[in-house]
Amino acid sequence: MVLIDELILQGVQMTGVLLLPPLLLGVTRKIKARLLRRRGASVFQPYRDLLRLLHKRPVMAENASWLFRAAPYLIFAFTWSAAVLVPTFATGLVLGRSADLVAIIALLAAARFVLALAGMDVGTSFGGIGSSREMMIAALAEPAMMMVVFTLALIAGSTQLFAIAAYMASSAVGLRVSLGLSFLALMIVALAENGRIPVDNPATHLELTMVHEAMVLEYSGRYLALIELASAMKLLLYVSLIGCIFLPWTLVPAAGGWGACILSFLFYIGKLTAAGAVLALFETSIAKMRVFRVPDFLNVALMMGLLATLLLFVSKGF
Repeated sequence: MVLIDELILQGVQMTGVLLLPPLLLGVTRKIKARLLRRRGASVFQPYRDLLRLLHKRPVMAENASWLFRAAPYLIFAFTWSAAVLVPTFATGLVLGRSADLVAIIALLAAARFVLALAGMDVGTSFGGIGSSREMMIAALAEPAMMMVVFTLALIAGSTQLFAIAAYMASSAVGLRVSLGLSFLALMIVALAENGRIPVDNPATHLELTMVHEAMVLEYSGRYLALIELASAMKLLLYVSLIGCIFLPWTLVPAAGGWGACILSFLFYIGKLTAAGAVLALFETSIAKMRVFRVPDFLNVALMMGLLATLLLFVSKGF
């Protein structure tokens, strides 16, 4: 029965990370509109947009290759696989034993690589610009992310998310400067990876500033729906990752009973709502920076991750 319960909970998590990302986007957009004194669309509008795209016939360029057609499915598969590995409301699930931070970064890097190739496949100028900017951001964000992983691995003694969450929830973690620096670095990387302000503005399509939108301009129909759902899933992944590592107290073991799991799932919904509100408040309080300033912004995350790792060797008491 324990295995059956774990399988059911794993199915709930897999379904949740598939259905909740549009709701997270809808909540963020709604709160952002309210902060700007606008009514805003319904929080369920992203679901309607995805359904409308799924019912449309995709239109592709004549010189599009097989990679252009296969890229949306690969991007969706890689992103969903990475999102499933991150514990959301319960630990000790069937796939939770494979929840390694290095594996999650590798899956996200594979999805980014496929998206960049698809952006250059048709040969448009916008696609090439977007792919080059995406690779520039990745070249700076991935080292910063790896430094965060090294810091957490040195503190918790493992790169497994369930082990990191268990250690962070215990009293042994204490107050560490390295964890604060890692948290700030991870926040900066999350903003850059998801194309949010101040790195990119997902609400505009200005050719001088857009990154993600430039690579998907040639997509339509169900292909565009898969890419947009994968992008929303990536945002939920980073929110879940931050909550799992730095706010792990609401996570419960899968063997703890259905009541505890349901309560933990409700807490997880609260985390998503709070994250959407904080993201909306942040984006309405700051302006988008110039593209040439993005490397400086990401270098801050890299230096924070490096300092967090070095501080562990300087003093174990911090």
